[in-house]
Amino acid sequence: MINYKEKENTPEELDALLHPLVKKWFSGKFPSYSLPQLYGVLEIHSRKNVLITAPTGATKTLTGFLSVLNELIDSSEKGILENKVYCVYVSPLKALNEDIKVNLLSPLKEMEEIAGKKLGIRVAVRTGDTTAYEKSKMLKNPPHILITTPESLAIVLSSTKFSGLLHDVQWAIIDEVHALAENKRGVHLSLSLERLQKISSAMSRVGLSATIAPLEGVALFLVGRNGDTERDCLIIDVQFIKKMDLKVLSPVPDLIDTDHPTMQKQMYDLIDELVQSHKTTIIFTNTRSATERVVDRLKEKYPHNYANWDSEEEAKAIGAHHGSLSAWHRRNIEQRLREGKLKVVVTSTSLELGIDIGYVDLVILLGSPKSVARAIQRIGRAGHKLGETAKGRIIVLDRDDLIECSVMLKAANERKIDRIHIPTNCLDVLCQHVHGAALKEKTNVKELYSLFRQSYCFAELSWKDFIEVIEYMAGRYVTLQDRHIYAKIWYDEESGMVGRKGKLSRVIHMTNIGTIPDESHIIVKVGETPIGTIDEGFLERLKRGDIFVLGGQKYQFLYARGMTASVSASVASPPTVPSWFSEMLPLSFDLASEIGKFRRLMEEKMKRGRTKEEIIAFINEHLYVEGNAAEAIYKYFREQFFFSQIPTDHKIVIEKYSDEGRKIAVFHALFGRRVNDCLSRAVAFAIGRTEHRDVEVGVTDNGFYIAHKKPFNAKSALGMLKSNQLNDVLKFAIERSEVLRRRFRHCATRSLMILRQYKGLRKRVGRQQVSSMILLNAVRRISTDFFILREARREVLEDLMDVQNAMLVMKLIEEKKIRVEETTNTLPSPFALSIALQGHTDVLRIEDKVEFLRRMHQQILAKIGKKAVL
Repeated sequence: MINYKEKENTPEELDALLHPLVKKWFSGKFPSYSLPQLYGVLEIHSRKNVLITAPTGATKTLTGFLSVLNELIDSSEKGILENKVYCVYVSPLKALNEDIKVNLLSPLKEMEEIAGKKLGIRVAVRTGDTTAYEKSKMLKNPPHILITTPESLAIVLSSTKFSGLLHDVQWAIIDEVHALAENKRGVHLSLSLERLQKISSAMSRVGLSATIAPLEGVALFLVGRNGDTERDCLIIDVQFIKKMDLKVLSPVPDLIDTDHPTMQKQMYDLIDELVQSHKTTIIFTNTRSATERVVDRLKEKYPHNYANWDSEEEAKAIGAHHGSLSAWHRRNIEQRLREGKLKVVVTSTSLELGIDIGYVDLVILLGSPKSVARAIQRIGRAGHKLGETAKGRIIVLDRDDLIECSVMLKAANERKIDRIHIPTNCLDVLCQHVHGAALKEKTNVKELYSLFRQSYCFAELSWKDFIEVIEYMAGRYVTLQDRHIYAKIWYDEESGMVGRKGKLSRVIHMTNIGTIPDESHIIVKVGETPIGTIDEGFLERLKRGDIFVLGGQKYQFLYARGMTASVSASVASPPTVPSWFSEMLPLSFDLASEIGKFRRLMEEKMKRGRTKEEIIAFINEHLYVEGNAAEAIYKYFREQFFFSQIPTDHKIVIEKYSDEGRKIAVFHALFGRRVNDCLSRAVAFAIGRTEHRDVEVGVTDNGFYIAHKKPFNAKSALGMLKSNQLNDVLKFAIERSEVLRRRFRHCATRSLMILRQYKGLRKRVGRQQVSSMILLNAVRRISTDFFILREARREVLEDLMDVQNAMLVMKLIEEKKIRVEETTNTLPSPFALSIALQGHTDVLRIEDKVEFLRRMHQQILAKIGKKAVL
């Protein structure tokens, strides 16, 4: 049963619990107990399952560990400390694990100094980087606190020797649970926790999370079930104890009629002004390339502020931090931040999670982070200490971003957090744990089935799916042996027992499990001539006929084989997919709905003839904005209102116009890119089936467009789609797509059908992809519904895209709760410009794009001039 803790404990109650040594250390370090500690420490000590959600820097980690340290020190002082693991701590990042180790060893050393003797409490990190020597040391002297990752935990659970040290674990602390729950690493972990609970029945689970929703769903993910009933979990919700100082800033008064050089100069001047007026700043961009660009421009424009001196002036230095940089470089940046040697660090997403980075007093976001939770988490890196104010500034450069970020900050202030999606029934991940359980010991399949269904992610697992996985792992599909896919376990149907098979089975497991796919760059060729590379995430988005820009030239995608993409160079049409598409974070469905609601309120005001002063007063009151921002929002809506219609959360507007001989239909569908990816593919599939033509598709967070040289009926195609058939339509639509081929490789690798490592040799990604294409055809011959292929489809539609919310949108259309209106214009409306321009952005220089938007804006103003007067 899920409950919320309503009242905190008193400081006196915590004092009575803590060992005198711990109490003396704590009072010397902290003036008082934090709110998370008053709520959580006693519950964790009582072995209750607890989910603590609090902002960055709110002492979540110390809250999680205080009871553990207290108990270990008490046992040490009494001479009853055993050689076993008492606590398993799991986090998604190796860097965070090292950070936690330092943050545990330091207080233990300080307590030893207070005690005047060694306490003998051991802390160790076990990840993929841990050496064989360090692992053997752990067997002789097991750590009392084991710090690990989801992947390494699964490995030690299957280890005959080490798993014996896990038979009486008291606590499993899962840090940054929000970063795990929404992907397959979390699914992997949820099964490991059930296997750990089986051998440590008294273990309590402690989840530590930043801002997240839905809390009940995350709590259920954390604790799972016991048989058919949910395990108890106490939610400690102190997400909003931190004060926030949030503002949306525009570097110029007019976001549409300002030329590009002026806009850029004003933006960098504003960034420099903000950075220089604060001690240490983190700047978040949304892409790695933008991170490098901002660092370069700041050094170039303000060398006196950002040059990288090696003297005492080094405090003025600037650094970059993102996933493409080496681990050494990232650790160096983090260390210099802690030591106060950096004035500013520019990052993409790599500093979002809870690594201790010292004192930061300002966070700048360049553009929208696309979700309320992500905005709060990023801004929470400022004022890291408890009681300090998190200060964040979002700088916007276009009107869509201005509205999106303004609504986002309103939602943040009103505690409306977007919900995460937790993947379920991931059969590829299940394969790994079936294999791991069989390696450990002979097991009955019914017991395994019951055990795995205790995981929240597999609560709905059917017996049919489970047995299909067992039979595949046991080599029952003989035709796969022709493709060198052999049995990994044995399965006796009469007794229902499974066990390990093959001498290399354990090595295969240890070197191949995990859920993060190998990624690589794709070589792009015209004929046999290589012309450059693109990343795999970008290739996933391409379909035959799509046009993109590489090295300043346009190319049309034909097909991909292995890690090579074949393209045609003779292209006259404009691009359909921008080069940055795969790097961009998608707008959350919940935040998109909030923006749609604001649009509806604005339309209502304008329809009722409210004055400019009344509407601007409403904007200021509703969105907590002022000055330039409110004026810009008013003008943007006024132009759309007089030009066409304002699309809202209750109204989709299909806007038709012609451009260079192409017929274009823009669907103003503000549901976020994951939903729009589904809707656009379904509409394009419907047009293809009824009108026998392949149409061009472009997708954004605010909508999508369909284009073709000949006329087509866009509204009719949308009307043909039914909510209860959308899933099946999309399965047909993606069946021969590049995204399914790539995701099939990921699923085949996770299910040990493709081995990344075998007999000490690593299979390159290109060879993996070639193998997966052969295997894809082989499994289709077995069954078009073979479970790995089925899982690849599920991953594309549910995890990468958002078919559930797409079906909800279609249902609301059927129930007339969302209207579909159609308009015809001679040029794109103000709201359509960003959707229509998305492919062109790689062809136009940024200066030309700004100039093009200004020209279009003038034409729009000329057209609505008479309407506005009337």
